[in-house]
Parts: sequence; structure tokens; C-alpha cells
Amino acid sequence: MRSHSPLLTVVATVLPWLALAPARGVAQTPAPAPAARLDAPTCTPTPARAPAERWTTWGGDVRNTRAGAHAARPSHDSLAVRWALRVGDVANVRAQATVANDRVYVTSEGGSVWALDAERGCQWWRATVNAPVRTSAVVLTDARGAAQLLVVGDATGRVRALDANTGATRWTVRVDDHPTAIVTGTPQLHDGVVYVGVSSYESAMPLQPGYACCTFRGSVVALDARTGAQRWKTSTIDAPLTTTGKSKSNADVRGPAGAAVWSTPTIDVTRRRLYVGTGNDYSTPQSTRSDAVLALDLATGAVVWSRQFTANDGYNVSCDVPGKYNCPAADGPDHDIGQPPILVDRPGGGRALLVGAKSGILRAIDPDRDGATLWEYTVGPGGKLGGLHWGSATDGRLVFAALGGQITRPVPDSTVPGGMRLVADPGAGGGLVALDVRTGALRWRAAAPVCRQRPGCSPAQSAAVTVANGMVWSGALDGHLRGYDARTGQVIWDEDLVRDYSAVNGGVARGGSLDVGGPVVIGQSLYVGAGYGMYGAIPGNVFVAYTRVARAAGATTRQ
Repeated sequence: MRSHSPLLTVVATVLPWLALAPARGVAQTPAPAPAARLDAPTCTPTPARAPAERWTTWGGDVRNTRAGAHAARPSHDSLAVRWALRVGDVANVRAQATVANDRVYVTSEGGSVWALDAERGCQWWRATVNAPVRTSAVVLTDARGAAQLLVVGDATGRVRALDANTGATRWTVRVDDHPTAIVTGTPQLHDGVVYVGVSSYESAMPLQPGYACCTFRGSVVALDARTGAQRWKTSTIDAPLTTTGKSKSNADVRGPAGAAVWSTPTIDVTRRRLYVGTGNDYSTPQSTRSDAVLALDLATGAVVWSRQFTANDGYNVSCDVPGKYNCPAADGPDHDIGQPPILVDRPGGGRALLVGAKSGILRAIDPDRDGATLWEYTVGPGGKLGGLHWGSATDGRLVFAALGGQITRPVPDSTVPGGMRLVADPGAGGGLVALDVRTGALRWRAAAPVCRQRPGCSPAQSAAVTVANGMVWSGALDGHLRGYDARTGQVIWDEDLVRDYSAVNGGVARGGSLDVGGPVVIGQSLYVGAGYGMYGAIPGNVFVAYTRVARAAGATTRQ
């Protein structure tokens, strides 16, 4: 399956801020705009409201189930825009909302973090961290549930803690010394400890023919939430780094390297373990912990067990250019595990980790038997932009998985750097399935969106999925957010976000493709970002808050 194409050669040369997660990307982020263009109206104190439900982690809980609370009911209610935020002069809205104490925390590749009033969209504070923020925020709360700290990761490999009430920086830690290290997956918080997966854009560096590929190694780092002090750090690769030969361009070949962690860790409170998925290797030799699920001891970081699902998966971006001058002999297939493993109690007894990969395969493995396979199901074709990307969701009975499957091709365009741009295949990718958590049996399959209403549109559903109150929410690269009936897969709510929005912080925000982060569903509200200007998708810079509105039974849903 096609992915990056030779266009990335131009991108890597022109854009010094190129920061690629394995087989996904982020374009250069412009410098933050002046404060007056980013700040929303300042909030004024209001009478205390009843405590609202919270969504304080990327996956909704430490098990990464992505299960929300309440929200719009399929047969009686719908959603309407409450307010919209312009997240800066950026092309991508990677992050999703974090919600606590009637505040919504939003991050941006422009380097800003906002604390907004959930109801009014006014601003309690905005902080600037002077680096593209790649992750959502995770919130540390006190014993009463009040937000204390926000923790975010950025494109310089740093993790920052901000005061939840003021936005002031409490500590900053660079979690890896490698010059290409980045933090792509939102950190996890549990029992006063921040757990961070470390990724890299070194997979793009071999586009330089003389580059000695490669030396980065993925890892998981545990930090004290109050101070940032490191408690432990565990590399995903346990073999020593060696020079193994020469590339086609006569550069040194070094390895094993890669096995990045670009998703949020999952916490097993019962067994005191942490689970992560890893990406492919960048060079030769390949490691035994790439494309794998690792179980780590929460207290020490020791690897308790690991399960590899695709062996000898060596890939870097030079594999996609003529000559493949720094490409490992394996040349893919680039089957990273980029989704957080979901920890569930299986109906009828036992537990499972639900693991989606870019191979297109969703698996249930047994965390209590060293990751033994319980079942597996092929959702659709795998590949570098195919398969299962950012996150599935479960209500405990069913697991809902959306298929990426984007295919692009380069076309001449004199208006872009390098004279080439990517165009998506409007007939490739997408679709949503519901599988039985216990058996893996298919309960329903929803067809891919029909994507011919706008040029270059892709129906791929790469963004993370969310389930709440009988609804499954899935965004697509065509710019639509759809709500599916969890029992049948019928689309019962469909919103096209590719339009202009009047932003609470002034001016106009524009919606685009939905990718990476998924919708957050909580109480009467749904929050979602729209915009992804990579690989031929539709750029945008809007973050939208929807609210539930009553409608008469049998009335037509918004389409």
C-alpha cells in the first residue's frame, strides 16, 4: 500500500520542524501567533455548578476503553454547536479535549494550552510552551477530584507539567537525549506517577543519503507527577547498538533501532503492570520487541513479558524514494502497534487486552498468560497508512474498530514546495466494525463513507473511536464526524466539519479532516478537533464544543 511517496524528500529538506511519528506525520508548525489573536474572552466568576463528569486521560480511563458517559441518545436528541476555538495558524488538530471541573483543556501544535469554561467557551488562562504540543493533556486531580496539574508532551521530547488553575509551568523534563526524540502519545497518570512513551522522527532522517541509520530506541519513562523526577526508564530494545554494515549509499548501518512508543500506556491496577504497543524497527538488525505489546512492572519498569506480532519489520522513509538508499532489506511492512492496548474484563470471566495494529488485525490477548492470543480478526487491509491507527473503543461487550486504509498519489502542483502534492484515493479506506469482546465474532460492519463530494477526499477512518450511551463516534478524513447506533451500526448523526466557524477567540476557524484524537463525550457535551493537513488530507484549525439539544421523537437527524 502506498504511503509517503517521494514528496517527503522535499518536505524533509524544506521543513526543519518535520516531526514524524512512525508512518504518520506532522508538518512544520508556524511560530505562535500574537496573544491577542489566540486569547478568548476572560471568564468571569459564576455561581458554583454541580460537579460534572470528567475525562482526564486520553482513553477516558487508565484502561484506555474510550467509553464516555451520557451524551446524545440516538432516538431522541441531537447535537448543536455550543462554541468553537481557533487553535492558531496550524494545519493539524491532533489533540483531543481533557475535561475536569467544568473546564476544557485544549492543546495545539502552535504551542498553546488553553483552559476554557466548558459551558461558555471563555478563557480561564492560556499558556505558551514554545514548542509544538503533540499530545492531549492528562490531568492530575486531588482526593476531591479537583484538577491540580496538566501534563503534556511536545515535539522536542519534553514533558511539561502546568498548574491547572493558572497555567504556570511547574516542571519541564526532556525524557530522552536523542536529538530526534518526540512525545506523540498522551502521557498516562496513575497514583502520582506520569508514564510517558517516547517516539522519534529519526525514521525520516534516512532521506539524507549519508545518514548513518539508526540510533534511536523507543522507551517508557516514569516520572514523579509533582516534581518531574525520573523514577525509571525502560528501553523497548534490549540488544546492544552495533554497526552492522554499509547502506547502498555507503553510510554506516546501525541498529537495532526504532520500536517507538507513540500511544498512551495502559495501566493494570490489579496486577500492577503497564502495557504499551511498539512500532517497527528503523534499520538492521531487527529487534524482538518491535511491533509488540510489552508488559512492564509499574514500580520498577522491568519487562514482565512481551509479544511480537510482526517479526523482521524494518522500515524507514527512505524505503519510499527511488533507490531506497537507506532502506533495510526487510522494507516493511510497517505494521506498528499504534493503538493503546485496551484492558477489559471479558463477559463470562477472564480478562483481555484488545490490540489494534497497522496490519489491519485486531487481537484479544490474555494479560494473565503472557499475552497468549485469545482471538484475532482482520478488520481490513494493512499498510503504512492502512490498518488500525490511533484507537479503538469498547463498552465491555463489544469492541469498535475503525479502518484507516488511506491511499495517496503524487500529482504536479507548482503552488507547493517541490512542485508535487498528494491526492487521496476517494474509494480507498474506511469502515467500522463491532466485534464480540469474548469471542471476536463480527456483530456488524458499517460501510466506508462515500467520499466523492469534494476533490481529493479520503474516506479513511484513522482517528480514535469513542463509545457512549449506545452511540459509537468515528471521525474520517472526509471531514465528517458520524454517530453510529452501537447495536446495529446504522449512521444516525452525521456532521460535516469542513466549514467556517466563528471562533470565541476572534476571527474564523476552519474545519478539516478528523485524524489522531477522537471525540470526547461527557455529560451533555461532545468535544472534537478538526484539521489534518498531511498526506493529502484536509487542513484545519478548529476545536468544536457540541451540546445536546432535545428534539421530537421521530424527527430527522442532522445530515
